[in-house]
Amino acid sequence: MRKKIAVVGDKGSVLGFKSVGFEVFMATTQQEIQDVMHTLCKGDYGIIFITEQAYVQIPEIIDEYKESPTPAIIPIPGKDGSLGIGIKNVKKNVERAVGADILFNED
Repeated sequence: MRKKIAVVGDKGSVLGFKSVGFEVFMATTQQEIQDVMHTLCKGDYGIIFITEQAYVQIPEIIDEYKESPTPAIIPIPGKDGSLGIGIKNVKKNVERAVGADILFNED
């Protein structure tokens, strides 16, 4: 059985993902984001893309699922640009896997 893909965030950032077949959930307040994420994490979703602006509002949910194989919760830049969270997570995971920071610093 295939898992579904969801995108969570403000309307302007996520609406375009509907055209490629992802399920889109518009949420902007912390409570809306928490409610949507709890529902999706317990549902049949393998990947949840979430805007970085929404991602920073739910650290407890991110911590709860970060070691689980599914759902993979992946931060993406929102319509207002990137907060740098996605690349920080990639660097951290690469460093954990390889034992050293082998990626270039953006600073």
